[in-house]
Amino acid sequence: MVPVADVRTWLLGLQQRITDACAAVDGGRSFQADAWHKPPGERLQGDGITRILEGGDVFERAGCGFSQVRGPALPPSATQHRPELAGAPFEAMGVSLVFHPRNPYVPTVHMNVRMIAAMPASGEAVCWFGGGMDLTPYYGFEEDARHFHATCKQALAGFGDDKYPRFKAWCDEYFCLRHRGEQRGIGGIFFDDFAELGPERSFAMLQSVGEAFLPAYLPILERRRQLPWGEREREFQLMRRGRYVEFNLVWDRGTHFGLQSGGRTESILMSMPPLASWAYRREPEPGSPEDELVRRFLVPREWV
Repeated sequence: MVPVADVRTWLLGLQQRITDACAAVDGGRSFQADAWHKPPGERLQGDGITRILEGGDVFERAGCGFSQVRGPALPPSATQHRPELAGAPFEAMGVSLVFHPRNPYVPTVHMNVRMIAAMPASGEAVCWFGGGMDLTPYYGFEEDARHFHATCKQALAGFGDDKYPRFKAWCDEYFCLRHRGEQRGIGGIFFDDFAELGPERSFAMLQSVGEAFLPAYLPILERRRQLPWGEREREFQLMRRGRYVEFNLVWDRGTHFGLQSGGRTESILMSMPPLASWAYRREPEPGSPEDELVRRFLVPREWV
């Protein structure tokens, strides 16, 4: 098993590198660091650091959290593919981020990298990895989608030719609002319960994915952050953010894992946008940029 201390050190470093780079993009505005510890007597024990930037010129809300927690029994969301571990004590750690930019032409982005270790009553401890990243644009740009997917593909290139096609398809399947029959965004890569390369190589793959986040996202942010926008674009952005909220609360396994295991609610829900809206049966005007997003981008496609 990969030493827990090594995973923690890398995750904390990754969180710092990402928030430092994104703070610099937002004019040097600082992420506020909220360090927390679970008090004795609670179901979960552990600690974490939530870094949050709100009200920036570039990021309306950007949250990037690290957590390391231990619990007496894996919650149902973590054992649906591993029923033999139901009820096993566990330790989980990871970095998760969601950035909601102010400009509607800049996409929202999500990334998560994590390790979970379980200690079944019979047998040795087992660990596995999960995570990935995905992009949720409000206005579609082919150049941006190709760049994001090409960077994801390159991050996996050293770990087998099958990884990007598998994880890309997994992402398309996972980040789908099944109650609406629509994709959340243009996807990216997603994997879970992963240990098939052995502990060390599986961890190396996780590291490659995490370190690819800034090269995948920052060039897109820089291309779109100065584009002019108005009330129409803002209204559409808020409506699509509503879809984002629906996915996170209804379908997201990470959100369910945190809430079911007794995690820190404020940190779990930092992925929520500061503002969102819903409208009854609102349909984009045919031929509009908003309609193009729905027809051409919010469908599974091969981008690279």
